[in-house]
Amino acid sequence: MSTVIWVAVAVVVIAVVGYLVLQQQRRHRLRDRFGPEYERTLQERDSRRDAEQELRAREQRFSSLDIRALDAQTREIYARKWMEVQERFVDAPGFAVTEADHLVTSVMAERGYPTENFEQRLSDLSVAHGRTLDHYRQAHEISSRAAHKEASTEELRQAMVHYRALFEELLAAPGSEVNGERSPQHADLADRDPRHHDPRQTNAAAPETTDGNERAYRRDPQGR
Repeated sequence: MSTVIWVAVAVVVIAVVGYLVLQQQRRHRLRDRFGPEYERTLQERDSRRDAEQELRAREQRFSSLDIRALDAQTREIYARKWMEVQERFVDAPGFAVTEADHLVTSVMAERGYPTENFEQRLSDLSVAHGRTLDHYRQAHEISSRAAHKEASTEELRQAMVHYRALFEELLAAPGSEVNGERSPQHADLADRDPRHHDPRQTNAAAPETTDGNERAYRRDPQGR
């Protein structure tokens, strides 16, 4: 085989290897960015190629949105509203969950996310909040059943936990971490139980975790 042919073969091999490496890098980047949403999308589409095209389309749409951070005053206003919703949980859990849903939607709109369609909300949120998006799905599902009086009080409590996971991320100050390491500014918000607390009680037990991805609400000394 002549030298020219060997060179041509080598060029083709290098090009193929380069293409495969590039594809692998793109795949890793999508996995890193979307987290669990990568696997979910993969299961929902006919092929990996279709799934990755869908995720890249979400990124492109996301880049066209005017997503903005909240200023400190607005964050504090929303944090107070959330604590008020949690305090109402003890007397009206179903109503509190509905309020939590509206509050999360309100924060989304304030940040610049379109909120007209739930499925589109999920798609847009997945780009920056893929690791907490399943919390939002579960909360929305429970909230929908609660509207028809089909959710138990415990399920409603779980809905509050799920809503809070996304709410904290949306509310976080620029550069702060809430996914696994919450913003100190809103630590009190995360530790509040959606049930009544006697302000005289100060020795709350350690948090009880429902699963590996969420911090459940603190229980008071009587285990309520």
